[in-house]
Amino acid sequence: MIDIRFLRENPDVVKQNIKNKFQDDKLPLVDEVIELDAKARETQGKADALRADRNKISKQIGALMAQGKKEEAEATKKLVTERSAELAALEEQEKELQEKITNIMMVIPNIIDPSVPIGKDDSENVEIQKYGEPVVPEFDVPYHTEIMEKFDGIDLDAAGKVAGNGFYYLMGDIARLHSAIISYARDFMIDRGFTYCIPPFMIRSNVVTGVMSFAEMDAMMYKIEGEDLYLIGTSEHSMIGKFIDTIIKEDQLPKTLTSYSPCFRKEKGAHGIEERGVYRIHQFEKQEMIVVCKPEESPMWFDKLWQNTVDLFRTLDIPVRTLECCSGDLADLKVKSIDVEAWSPRQKKYFEVGSCSNLGDAQARRLKIRVDGENGKYFAHTLNNTVVAPPRMLIAFLENNLNADGSVNIPEALRPYMGGKDKIQ
Repeated sequence: MIDIRFLRENPDVVKQNIKNKFQDDKLPLVDEVIELDAKARETQGKADALRADRNKISKQIGALMAQGKKEEAEATKKLVTERSAELAALEEQEKELQEKITNIMMVIPNIIDPSVPIGKDDSENVEIQKYGEPVVPEFDVPYHTEIMEKFDGIDLDAAGKVAGNGFYYLMGDIARLHSAIISYARDFMIDRGFTYCIPPFMIRSNVVTGVMSFAEMDAMMYKIEGEDLYLIGTSEHSMIGKFIDTIIKEDQLPKTLTSYSPCFRKEKGAHGIEERGVYRIHQFEKQEMIVVCKPEESPMWFDKLWQNTVDLFRTLDIPVRTLECCSGDLADLKVKSIDVEAWSPRQKKYFEVGSCSNLGDAQARRLKIRVDGENGKYFAHTLNNTVVAPPRMLIAFLENNLNADGSVNIPEALRPYMGGKDKIQ
């Protein structure tokens, strides 16, 4: 959420940012906020003046009573009562105006970083760098569910009967591989200095609206009927929510956490063949990383976070590339984002396996996460990134480590988590 003072002083900058994100329907909101803000400040001024006048008159009552001027004192009391009624009306009006302003400000997109390429959607994202040599084997690589079925490692039919489409049973070596990747990712991040955490898997609505836009919330979140609780779509939500309404001493920053959680997503809309199986599903597990830091340090942490994901995938012999997300592909709270994509030998192209985001002070402003520094209090910056999210990561792992005989190589880094096996077959 943008600082109201910034919007007030730089309306043209905010409008250009909206245009850069191809959300022209939101342009009128800027002028609407400015008008409401002017009314709110005017109302506040009247309320402050009335409050001061009431306090001044209240002090006179005691003096009049001491002088025995009871009639004048009673008349003055009536005046105080009238002022109080006027003040209550102004305070209610001020509250209504501030609520309207907040609701609109929650919809206006955050100011993107100047380095973000301007583009309408993900088709205009920009490749930054490739890591590892993409290989297409001489044999045909089956669809990922076919590879899993050869190991008796997946049952989509049973899951469909139990829970419907978008769910799965993983079994045997495939299930073990899934858990091994999560455990390896956990230790990988601990070794890089992050504190391991298992967060709540449900969060309240004020945390949901603090970490994401209304559009994302509607598209992703499952609501618990009859309770003010939502199933998390990613552990980043409850991890950032951990710091709600807190003031952190500057010397205690940065906060670097890595978390495990299941994730639950609606995944609305129809998807093509390449997004079936275990690619786009309603339930999956994930290892995440988040950082809460000083504003001047967030660009440095942004680069560190996405590099962690690249490094992890390379230790598992999976070629990856990084893509800079263009303006139209950024969610409203994001300042800058980079996707990590893994190589698919079967599709002969890369596909997304993780996303790294710098949200500036947007989440901190919504959740009131402040820092107590030498020069006063200010809002922290928050960042998040996917370490690894199986089973989507399993697709890349199985395809890139598949042998012609149908066996799958286990890279050295993962063998301690697979009982020492160097392959499954």
